[in-house]
Amino acid sequence: ITLNIVLTKNEFLLIESARKKKIPSVEISTDLGQTKDRVEVFADYWLLQGVKYTEPKKAKDNTIYYWDGSEFSSVSRFESSLIKLIPTVWGAPTFQIDGVKMLPTSKKCAYQDAKEKVELIQPKGKTILDTCGGLGYFSVWCVKLEAKEIHSYEINPDVLWIREYNPWSPKIGEDDSLKIKLGNIAEVIPTLKSNSVDAILHDPPRFALAGDLYSQVFYDHLARVIKKNGKIFHYTGTPNKLTSGRNVPNEVSNRLKKSGFKVKLHGDGLICTY
Repeated sequence: ITLNIVLTKNEFLLIESARKKKIPSVEISTDLGQTKDRVEVFADYWLLQGVKYTEPKKAKDNTIYYWDGSEFSSVSRFESSLIKLIPTVWGAPTFQIDGVKMLPTSKKCAYQDAKEKVELIQPKGKTILDTCGGLGYFSVWCVKLEAKEIHSYEINPDVLWIREYNPWSPKIGEDDSLKIKLGNIAEVIPTLKSNSVDAILHDPPRFALAGDLYSQVFYDHLARVIKKNGKIFHYTGTPNKLTSGRNVPNEVSNRLKKSGFKVKLHGDGLICTY
């Protein structure tokens, strides 16, 4: 039996240090900081719950490793683009697409940040649309904060694949209230029923990567599917502000208002009420 464990360079260094000091066992985290396990250390391998593992010859920074049955491999995929799970000082990882970090983690834990944003839409008892699932941190908190139902869409199958190795991500089929679906929300939203959701979480990639998710047409659909007095949290960040002076939050606000929303700036995003 092999266990679904993930490690970073830090854990491999702890094992190597114990080996050098001839310490027979050491505590490491095999789930990115959620819990600790004690492993038995030997000259050229180590044991966890009776299973034998060997660390990679040269573990890299900014890499999370999973055991593929014979060795530790990076939690990354390269199909149309390079998708990679990235460790952080907070425990909960972020991810990169072609080297671009998808969740800001320099000042705050992305997992904790997701909680604060989900709380803004008061999810308890509500049906929620999560447009761009990513690592699923919004979805996790919707479940924890007792949403009735969450419909979460993710366009990239490789992102859903790396989720399976992220102990902080929700897994497909793990909770009955959470429906994780592979799909492009820009294509799906015209098919969703009018007045079918109580709240929406919209955390799209940057405008340059997904302009259709910032379009008037898309926002008109958000207005159509949300119920009266429904809330949206829309992450915008402030991209291009320093380079081109472009004010994305302001542009987005104007479009959302045209779609019938009341809009307020909040931190790195917008809170909208229909």
